[in-house]
Amino acid sequence: MAVHATETSADPELACPIAPVVDIVFSRWTTPILWTLHTHGRQRFGELERRIAHITPKVLTQRLRQLERDGLLTRTYHPEVPPRVEYEISALGLSLAPLFANLAEWATANLPKVEQSREGYDAR
Repeated sequence: MAVHATETSADPELACPIAPVVDIVFSRWTTPILWTLHTHGRQRFGELERRIAHITPKVLTQRLRQLERDGLLTRTYHPEVPPRVEYEISALGLSLAPLFANLAEWATANLPKVEQSREGYDAR
């Protein structure tokens, strides 16, 4: 039985089954955090803050907590003086690497075309 647009419009997940993934992975700061952890390995809060331009400490804290909750990173507390906390991408987070690689390839191949299209549109 075919699903009609009117039946799916009330539930975005039915209209687009990847919508929950997009909400989790592609929120404003999630991708730069995961990219940084994947590229540079285990990081302390200050290291992440320095590597991700323009993110505030409050937002970084919120996103790290959400990513830990979602299982995409792990937080390790070291009871030292002073205490040390490190963040690392989890196995679940690493499973996104092929997706990010494909997106990076797409960006390299197509962002110039997008920019050209925008310039043409804006010139009208």
